[in-house]
Amino acid sequence: MTKERLMTGKTKLLGVIGHPVEHSLSPAMHNAAIAHLGLDYVYLPFPIAPHNLEIAIAGFAAIDVVGFSVTIPHKQAIMPLLSEITPLAQAIGAVNTVSRQNNQWVGTNTDIEGFIAPLQTTYQQDWSQKVVVILGNGGAARAVVAGCHQLGFAKIHVVGRNVQRLQEFANSWNNSPISENLQVHQWEELPKLIPQANLLVNTTPIGMYPKVNESPLSVEEIANLPKGAIAYDLIYIPKPTQFLEQAEKQGAIAINGLEMLVQQGVAALKIWLQQETVPVEVMRQTLQNHLGLG
Repeated sequence: MTKERLMTGKTKLLGVIGHPVEHSLSPAMHNAAIAHLGLDYVYLPFPIAPHNLEIAIAGFAAIDVVGFSVTIPHKQAIMPLLSEITPLAQAIGAVNTVSRQNNQWVGTNTDIEGFIAPLQTTYQQDWSQKVVVILGNGGAARAVVAGCHQLGFAKIHVVGRNVQRLQEFANSWNNSPISENLQVHQWEELPKLIPQANLLVNTTPIGMYPKVNESPLSVEEIANLPKGAIAYDLIYIPKPTQFLEQAEKQGAIAINGLEMLVQQGVAALKIWLQQETVPVEVMRQTLQNHLGLG
């Protein structure tokens, strides 16, 4: 039996802000890690409506919150409310992790670390001659672009449906070295891109619970994926998604979003606790159990 954790006036506060936030798996994952480490912290979900964001962040400062995760819809809106933003988060244009340092809020983005973790460890290879095709051009795609640049991909292709948004996406990297390797494409161009893809990433919400029978690509489109390519879906419910199931049938290696969720959480916890080791396996296992995959 696990020892009952008592909260006292000394218990330090961590949490996640979003709207809605009740579906977040972060509290389960982080509290399991904290309990394992035997630390006097608690990680709580805070549902904060957009119009309350500024007052909530001021309130967090007043009650000495150590740090918090940021999820939809606050990842960009929070940026003007922070004293400092790391160059990485600045490049992505989104913050997912905030910590209190010298009485100031510092924002960073651990989604990149989360995304590249399995590509640096389990599926490690030389990416410098490789091509990535990224489906979608929202906030998640930005972290994936930055991550692929960090891994050294030769070509980064981003595919979207809205021409204007695609152009804005491309322009936003103009002052960054990333723009040299980045090309944006309309959805119609996919048939000529998929056969070149060593890594194919879905950053769209298509195929997410409850619409589990949908996929961003047709069976015919996925059929052109080269054998041995990696298909990576940022979605983790259901496991596997239609997209990954079809890709695996083509002989692709499948990675789902669960590992990204674990690894971005690991990176955040290291920042808040200011320590280099956190129980990754405990965090992974907790998520798997919660999703009925354990």
